[in-house]
Amino acid sequence: MKNTYFNLIDQTYYFPQDGFDLQHKFLKFNGISLKFLIEKHGTPLRIMYLPKIGQQIKKARNLFNRAIKKLNYKGKYHYCYCTKCNHFAPVVKTALQEGVNLETSSAYDIDLIFQLLKEKEIKKSIIIIHNGYKSQEYLEKIIKLNEMGFKNSINILDSKSELQRLEQLLPKKLKTPIKIGIRMAIDEEPQSQYYTSRLGIRPSEIPQFYTKEIKGNDKLDLAMVHFFVDSGIKDTLYYWGEFQKALKLYANLKREAPSLRAINLGGGFPIRNNLGFEYDYEYMIKEIVSNIQALCEEEKIEHPDIFTEFGKYTVGESGAIIFKVLEQKKQNDTELWYLVDNSLMNTIPDAWSILEKFILLPINKWDNEYTRANIGGISCDHSDYYNSEELNQQVMLPSYEDADPEPLYIGFFHTGAYQDSISGYGGIKHCLIPSPKYVLIDTDEKGDFVDSVYRDQQNPEEMLKILGYKIE
Repeated sequence: MKNTYFNLIDQTYYFPQDGFDLQHKFLKFNGISLKFLIEKHGTPLRIMYLPKIGQQIKKARNLFNRAIKKLNYKGKYHYCYCTKCNHFAPVVKTALQEGVNLETSSAYDIDLIFQLLKEKEIKKSIIIIHNGYKSQEYLEKIIKLNEMGFKNSINILDSKSELQRLEQLLPKKLKTPIKIGIRMAIDEEPQSQYYTSRLGIRPSEIPQFYTKEIKGNDKLDLAMVHFFVDSGIKDTLYYWGEFQKALKLYANLKREAPSLRAINLGGGFPIRNNLGFEYDYEYMIKEIVSNIQALCEEEKIEHPDIFTEFGKYTVGESGAIIFKVLEQKKQNDTELWYLVDNSLMNTIPDAWSILEKFILLPINKWDNEYTRANIGGISCDHSDYYNSEELNQQVMLPSYEDADPEPLYIGFFHTGAYQDSISGYGGIKHCLIPSPKYVLIDTDEKGDFVDSVYRDQQNPEEMLKILGYKIE
């Protein structure tokens, strides 16, 4: 009996599972034939499966609204999409079709808001949360949004000095006050290299800061307390401890600020980065809502609206990157390398910069025996590799013979968040390796899959022009 790759997966995980299945011995992703896409578009190939975005938004929204109804919670739930996770127009517009609100991170994000308004993709009633360090340009554009009639634009103060800079830029007369929020600086997890987050204001300083600098200022309207844990919403003592600090801060401020009516839970839900992933979204959401409700009833204050900022959760599971194995190379008795047709550093930078893991699966050869392998990109950098999975300190893939006429294809899945934002799409990449072809997949009125080329693979002329060479 052969120890096939299929046997390995079948014995280790529940398979098939949501988003992954086999058809005629080829992998399918969300019901899409990857064999068809490879034959049509070639490799390397970046894929965005747009319907998954709507599915993720509906899932979270339904679970929050179900918990709110079951617990008789009096506040409302608001879903915000973090544009920094994936700025591409088809992605942002797909999220907006589900009625999401938006979160911005820089001055240039506001230009994106202006463009979406111009294209009639948003209305001025949309809620926009402004996070990050506020340069003068960023603050000026936030003020401009307010003057244009974006009454639900909320500037989250990241420091006490930010308020001073904001006030210096405010006109003498405002149509409506500027809505602001205050970000609470958290204590980082024990393994962090620093104790307190550089983002936000220390909770012990916030009540006095509000009393001295904000209370009674008719140009400002405190609307939100912002709480963010970088490691995300997890069922840990650390998360719940910081969460309770934020709730107590909200309660203390609410007594002094009647306009305060929202708590924002920054830091998103995790996504599947391995086939054995388990996370009880329903339980976590119920615990979040019930904890807020319990504190409000204890403190005898009204239930706030609950905001979440989901970026990676919204778009992460939509993405995939497909490679062809160009060559297998054995360097010693134990190390086998599969060399793929692009750079891993360029296409999945999270894998080498912060050691992020993705679901890695072969597209074909599931009936072959499996072997331990290292995956190498084609750049000249020693860091251009991937050789460990979330649940294993090694990568297992099908073995194959050099004489096999069909190449081995592999895919990294759930890569839809941050990868293009970090490495950039287009432009100049390490070793002048081009950005791969980018294909969008949607469904038509009949529910059939429709694929369209969003961007072709970069050609040498495009890159040389960027570098200043005279290409005719």
